[in-house]
Amino acid sequence: MFHFIIKKPFLKDLLPGNHIDIHSHLLPGIDDGAQTIEQSILLVSALQDIGVEQFITTPHVMKSVWENSKIGIETTLAKTLPDLNALAQNFSFKAAAEYLLDSNFVKLFQNETLLVLKENYVLVEMSYINPPIQLYDIIFELQVAGYQPVLAHPERYAFYHHNFKEFEKLKHAGCKFQLNLLSTVGYYGIDVAKTSEKLLKKGMIDFVGSDVHHENHLNGFSKRLLFNPSDCFKEAVINNQFFRM
Repeated sequence: MFHFIIKKPFLKDLLPGNHIDIHSHLLPGIDDGAQTIEQSILLVSALQDIGVEQFITTPHVMKSVWENSKIGIETTLAKTLPDLNALAQNFSFKAAAEYLLDSNFVKLFQNETLLVLKENYVLVEMSYINPPIQLYDIIFELQVAGYQPVLAHPERYAFYHHNFKEFEKLKHAGCKFQLNLLSTVGYYGIDVAKTSEKLLKKGMIDFVGSDVHHENHLNGFSKRLLFNPSDCFKEAVINNQFFRM
């Protein structure tokens, strides 16, 4: 599947100068991403250097692991913005969330408003161990509540790697797919990279995200892609402009 003879482009060179990142963990001390304001500043500055112009950061909301709330995330954002705003003029940085698809999530969106990427687009994820038993019921109820699910990093769910029809079922159920950019350079392993290429070739990827948590993730942007960037890859990058603020 991969052709290693011809050199592929560096990932950082494929981001336009006006890129909008819709998936990251840049608020300090709120999940497994940046832990201090200094780390937040470092990560944001480095992403700006490779072409990110606007940020929609997405802290985890995961019961019993990351007990973040809408109010808590917005409070942390308000405390962090003064330091980040000093980085550049016309700086744009907002917070949404990355919600774990489980029964607790259903209770959450049925009782309060979610933090969205834009309009009704909400970023969701699954456990890496297995999908929730009531996955399609949750997706349906989320849509009934008025939200458009954007599934984070579908290529990283190994339980679907050899059952590609499940990806197709998720698309038919109304999910948008967000690819992690680092998946294309093999950061999460060869199997994830291969699945990324296959999803892209089939035109199933709608958006991309950095999913940056720490400096090691930044280093991945200096690596070459393991496959040639297709028109579908370029289109997914362009599609992020939908989220412009």
